[in-house]
Amino acid sequence: MKPRSNNIKNLTHGSLLILIAGLILVVTVLVSFSLGRYPLKITDILTFFFTGNSSDPNLPIVLAKVRLPRILGAVITGGALSIAGVSFQTMFRNPIVSPDILGVTSGAGFGASLAILLSLNIFGIQSFAFVFGIAAVLLAYGISRALSQTHDKTLMLVLSGMVVSTFFASLISLMKYVADSDSKLPSITFWLMGSLASINMGDLKIVIPIVLCGLIPLLLVSWRMNVLSFGDEEAKAMGVNTDKLRVLIIICASLLTATVIAITGHIGWIGLIIPHFARLITGPDNKVLLPFSFFLGGSFLLIVDDFARSVSALEIPLGIITSLLGAPFFLIFLRQSQKRSW
Repeated sequence: MKPRSNNIKNLTHGSLLILIAGLILVVTVLVSFSLGRYPLKITDILTFFFTGNSSDPNLPIVLAKVRLPRILGAVITGGALSIAGVSFQTMFRNPIVSPDILGVTSGAGFGASLAILLSLNIFGIQSFAFVFGIAAVLLAYGISRALSQTHDKTLMLVLSGMVVSTFFASLISLMKYVADSDSKLPSITFWLMGSLASINMGDLKIVIPIVLCGLIPLLLVSWRMNVLSFGDEEAKAMGVNTDKLRVLIIICASLLTATVIAITGHIGWIGLIIPHFARLITGPDNKVLLPFSFFLGGSFLLIVDDFARSVSALEIPLGIITSLLGAPFFLIFLRQSQKRSW
């Protein structure tokens, strides 16, 4: 009875951690609704949510048209990037792997830059970013498959991702070089730094179903992802088809990353530091780690966005803040993780 008792205890502990992370996200969302150039009282927001009435005629417009899309976008983006990071780190058995390891970010950046250079509208920019982001992953995977017949599969996948990332990064530099310095170049540069300023409910209606298509399969196979940490031979002995599982992880994690990057631009470090920090709290069990990382990543990006849009009249790109926070925090996490084994 003792092993079963331990399993129940671990399950209860994991559920409690997920609940706490969810409550933190709810509180963060509520506070975020009140922040901005048009400040709102939390009591007025709660009254409107529960009764539909408001003494301030502008409150419904500010909440529904301005802040709701941005807050949902931050939660979805932060959560999706965090889960993509957890998935790739588990698959590669390496805690310093990020969601753009297969070139999805560079591919999306090139697609957006090309669309801006062609003077396409916002939908065209998002579409190009998504398509080229997925194309970069497919190219990296195809190269690794061609080379893995005589080399280690995981190593070839990592190296192929590096090559594809460098290739598309060079193309981005080319786009910036030929872009008009007065109009196109600033737009490309701003997109590459990441922002939630242009998100609307129309974008989210398209993004949310795609994110769910990438999120749900990863949650359903979370227990199988745990087995990957034992190595291929042990996983196969337990009845897990590691090749199919890796393909599923690549598809779902890349879909999550490409989808959110297409509407926000490049926001780095979240998919690297949040999974690492979450793992220090929950442990390596993906059944707890995945949902916990989603809530934690959503809360983190939401706080960053609150700071970006409130600290000054001129909004700070999110990529700048996440990089400034991510680098020192990651060094701290690396130092802490020296005492732990992966």
